[in-house]
Amino acid sequence: MSLQDCELAFQKNNLQLLAAQYNISMADAEILQARIWELPQIEGYVNAINPQDKRVFDVGRAKGVEITQLIYLGGKKKNEIQFAKSNKELSQLQFNQLLVDLRSQLRETYFNLVYEQKKQVSIEAQLKYMNDLLAAYKVQTDKGNISLKDYVRLQSIVIQLNNDRIDINNNILALQQTMKMLTGQQEKVMPELPKHEENEILISQPFGDLEVLQQKALQNNADYLYNLKLIDNSKLYAQWQKSLNTPDLNLGAEYDQASGTFNNEVNLKIGIPIPLWKVNKGNVEKAKYAIQQNEKNSEYQKLNLQTQVESAYQTWKNQYDQYYELKPVDLENMETVYNGILKNFRNGNVSLIDFTDFMESYRQTVLQVYEMKKQIMISAEQLNQLVQTKIFY
Repeated sequence: MSLQDCELAFQKNNLQLLAAQYNISMADAEILQARIWELPQIEGYVNAINPQDKRVFDVGRAKGVEITQLIYLGGKKKNEIQFAKSNKELSQLQFNQLLVDLRSQLRETYFNLVYEQKKQVSIEAQLKYMNDLLAAYKVQTDKGNISLKDYVRLQSIVIQLNNDRIDINNNILALQQTMKMLTGQQEKVMPELPKHEENEILISQPFGDLEVLQQKALQNNADYLYNLKLIDNSKLYAQWQKSLNTPDLNLGAEYDQASGTFNNEVNLKIGIPIPLWKVNKGNVEKAKYAIQQNEKNSEYQKLNLQTQVESAYQTWKNQYDQYYELKPVDLENMETVYNGILKNFRNGNVSLIDFTDFMESYRQTVLQVYEMKKQIMISAEQLNQLVQTKIFY
């Protein structure tokens, strides 16, 4: 699978992402709920005992009914709806951040897998050659033509290569499991990164100005925007709580057949609590403190984000500069020398000591080169994750 194939599978199948989408739907439901008013209330009565005429359930002569509706005052419903809408915006920002985090994890896992498999191919090729050579030396050692010391020297390289292979295979196994979870694929994901795409990522450079990157992060980073939105959210909550101190009005109509001043009278009913004290004073105070807390958290998140961008940029630059100290011709020379050493050793033109020293150095260098390439891509992706706009491929 290409990186694009993996990203498409991730967006379609990732269970964490699919589950998180329901938070937005639930926030929509909360907005719907906030719009709903209290139901009107209806009450009625009928006569149970008529002591004057000594009758029970004298329904024909004594009954009544009333209906009332709670009327919200002080903008309570408006404030509750605005607060619910703000909660939806927070849910959307949380989803956006989760999407970015999981997508970055996917890309980092993909790049890790690419270079672990490249390491695997190189180590397997070296190991095959060394195992064949060791088998030949074993025969000659048993015949007494080669000293045991030379055999052991070769065997130590084979042991180290085997250790490298085990470590790399374990890494690949763990990465494959992560890729399955992220993409929802049951089969092993075999990454396919064409050479031109690999080079495009390796040579890409972001904006030269660190301040521009930091500004982009402040404009786009969903986690930081979430903290900013929390300030507005807490202000709306405080406004809502303050409006709850305003008494609500109960408005209704009543019909009474015979027990009122007049027969068959219809009355207007109005009820409102007496505002002797603020019934929601504690929650209003709590909401004020929440605003101050979120403002301080936002200041911290701003500083933290700027620091993270600076650190990520410097990490990428260090990796980039380290790799590009090696010229392409240096890497080509390394492969040329490697093939030459193998050929000359078989022809008896290179001593065993020189051969084993070179093989150990070559093994380490190959692993380091692949590690440098991998770290360039991963550090670039970490910068992408913070800035959340297209910086690298």
